[in-house]
Amino acid sequence: MRSSPEAERRVTPSGAARGFFFVYTYFPYFLLCLISLFVGLTLAFAQGDSQPTAAPNAGAQSENKQNVAEVASHDEPTTFRVNVKLVVVRAVVRDSQGHAVGNLHREDFQVFDKGKPQVITQFEVDEPGALTAKARQKSDQNSGEGASTETPSSSAQAPPIPERFVAYLFDDMHLEFGDLAHAREAAERHFSSLRPTDRAAIFTTSGRTSLDFTDDRPRLHEALLRLQAQPISGRVVHDCPEISYYQADLIVNKHDPDARNLAIQEASDCGPITPQNTTLGNPAGMVDAIAMGVLTAGQQNTRIALGTLKEVVRAVSRMPGQRSVVLVSPGFIAPDLQSEYIEIIDRSVRSQVIISTLDARGLYVLVPYGDFIHQPVAPPGGRIPGDAGPPTTKTLIQNAAASADADLLAALADGTGGVFFHNNNDFDEGFRRVAEAPEYSYVLAFAPQNLKLDGSFHTLKVTLKSSQKLSLQARRGYYAPKNFTDPNEQAKQEIEDVLYSQEELHNLPVKLHTQFFKADDEDAKLIVLAQVDVRHLHFRKVEGRNDNVLTCVSALFNRNGNFIQGMQKVVTMHWKDETLDHKLASGITLKTSFDVKPGSYVVRLVVRDAEGQLMSAENGTVEIR
Repeated sequence: MRSSPEAERRVTPSGAARGFFFVYTYFPYFLLCLISLFVGLTLAFAQGDSQPTAAPNAGAQSENKQNVAEVASHDEPTTFRVNVKLVVVRAVVRDSQGHAVGNLHREDFQVFDKGKPQVITQFEVDEPGALTAKARQKSDQNSGEGASTETPSSSAQAPPIPERFVAYLFDDMHLEFGDLAHAREAAERHFSSLRPTDRAAIFTTSGRTSLDFTDDRPRLHEALLRLQAQPISGRVVHDCPEISYYQADLIVNKHDPDARNLAIQEASDCGPITPQNTTLGNPAGMVDAIAMGVLTAGQQNTRIALGTLKEVVRAVSRMPGQRSVVLVSPGFIAPDLQSEYIEIIDRSVRSQVIISTLDARGLYVLVPYGDFIHQPVAPPGGRIPGDAGPPTTKTLIQNAAASADADLLAALADGTGGVFFHNNNDFDEGFRRVAEAPEYSYVLAFAPQNLKLDGSFHTLKVTLKSSQKLSLQARRGYYAPKNFTDPNEQAKQEIEDVLYSQEELHNLPVKLHTQFFKADDEDAKLIVLAQVDVRHLHFRKVEGRNDNVLTCVSALFNRNGNFIQGMQKVVTMHWKDETLDHKLASGITLKTSFDVKPGSYVVRLVVRDAEGQLMSAENGTVEIR
């Protein structure tokens, strides 16, 4: 809570003399007081005449306006103007050897929205590890003379903080037992190679197994052992006719006559031709019923899997470092659910989360009518459907289904800058590739011109102007919004996304400093100071004053990257011209305090102004021993 102006001005000459003696005797204590006094006087000076003065004449109302507080701090959300939807595209460019290329510039790229060229308004080169190194370098630069039990100090050296967060999502609803066992063994070997700065989490699409981010190898091993194939709405193995989810979609949604006639023919072959056989009474009706049941079950599985993936991406997006998701799955289709996985791609790109996918089928060989587990069984007195050889239509449907299962895995990887590992049985190499972030990636953004709020799908195409033989992967499209988000909610979401991002922004000059002091061995107070250079702020003239609003959010994360606590300050500035002239030279300092325990922390600071919509984000580290 901000102290009153009267309390902040309570400094007398005698008090200053006693303070000098105090400095001479107890310098460490005085240093803490000096920091607090500096922050307090900064706010007190800006407040000026905060109490309106009554006047008996007609000019009283005008005088009261002049005496309005020049600065006030509160915790209510402010309003930011958001007028356009920014489409963000992550692109990875590789050479002929598969190495990521990192020396390209904005002018080397072209982006097309529904075939129309777009203006790239934002361009960044993302190099994993660079931001963490910057945070450590700044922590070293801000280091003080060392911490004692009661003396405020900066961190003497950067603590061993996590740099990379990888969430492993096993699709236990679609994986067969053998494929899951193979992937689990490879994952066990992969986890033994994790670096000390890596944090891994394990999740499953069914939600029945989960382990939050940790570097505890035994806990990771235990979580892997709990993995089992657990289809929530699985197919009946020996259905006859056996209709796959893909074929059911062809029959019900796409009204494909060949797929339906094939199933009807198989239904006719499912039993002996006798008067007592009721199955053959209406094979078409039976096919339609089975197809609808398979489609409903498959849609439920797909919705659950995509919903889990969305939540995992959201969880990973709140980790302060390199962030990626590894989806281990045999693949699955998502008919009529394109908007759901496009939304996941959009969220991932905006949150700097890379999704890589590993096709757990390995080197996939198509066996007509399924693998050895799903071979049809002849009923008593009947014959195996198609025992004279699989029909051409069936083979075509099986091939198309196998390809479609992999399409979604490829789209997720391409759209977020990840790796799609498939058609290979070397899962050790697969886990190594999918868990690694690309050496370089490019973040492109553009504001669509004359965007219609109709929810329609926009195809995207990213190309290179270079004539070199380079490959490029990027997202394939996005859905237009049906309406613009409320500005307050949009601003809140934007700040939250930046807060949990690893990116540093420097649109608004802000310097981050951390100090701490320990009252005893168990408790400490961490102080986060944000020095804002107001010379780059835009002020709006209102009744002769200079108005703007600063939102400052400070957050702490622990050694595993988990969010601990955060604090938001909203500072409303209503400065006189003479006050602003003074602030242009000195700037303002915002202070946030946290009660913490000894340990290693990552500090994240986000500051934004309302008028110019400028934003800055800084990373810092501190270790309290």
